[in-house]
Amino acid sequence: MLSSDHSMRKYDEELEAMRSRVLQMGGLVESQVRTALDAFERADLDLAQQAIDADKRVNELEMDVDQMVNYVIARRQPTAGDLRMITGIAKVITDLERIGDESSKIARAVKWLHEKHEQSRLNRIPDLKYSGEAAASMLRRTLDAFARMDAVAAASIIKDDLGVDDRFRAVLRQLITFMMEDPRTISAALDCVWVAKAIERIGDHAKNVAEHVIFISQGWDARHQSLEDIQRAVARA
Repeated sequence: MLSSDHSMRKYDEELEAMRSRVLQMGGLVESQVRTALDAFERADLDLAQQAIDADKRVNELEMDVDQMVNYVIARRQPTAGDLRMITGIAKVITDLERIGDESSKIARAVKWLHEKHEQSRLNRIPDLKYSGEAAASMLRRTLDAFARMDAVAAASIIKDDLGVDDRFRAVLRQLITFMMEDPRTISAALDCVWVAKAIERIGDHAKNVAEHVIFISQGWDARHQSLEDIQRAVARA
């Protein structure tokens, strides 16, 4: 009996360690996103390099959590809610790693624009800044929803992704205007499109994590479902 109790405590500790490591990875990714966005706003090469360098640690954490997932599945053979959490975590870390990749893209664009001496004008596009702030906020709230396993909060994050998509389209319109008014800005404007798309993808991946939170907490797959269906399902649970 004691041996069984000890084994269960050990299992619970392993699951909690896995969740904690995901949150550690999420915190690092959130910091990377904000560093990359600050680097773009300020045209700061040092901050850009910090965001790029952080990607290595993000990748290491993804591999660490992946190994923890494989170990628990192989040794513990989890079922029901535990299995949902473990498989959900495996999906969450994939999206977090890709957010890190998108942050690195933003940081690299800072360097490209610096080389072209064109960042001073184009990085002041209001919708680009607002889009970045919205995506970073989505990520922060998504991590909080994961920590609390809050499906209601996760559903609201999915809704907010529509606003990030709208901002992306607004940025494209502004950049097209720049290019039409002054063809000399075309090369730099295309780099800003790269940044805008990276921000939009960060929002997409944050939304994906929110969908995984709903799956883990309620056992319902919210992927590819309409916002209305998601909200109804979450409210009924």
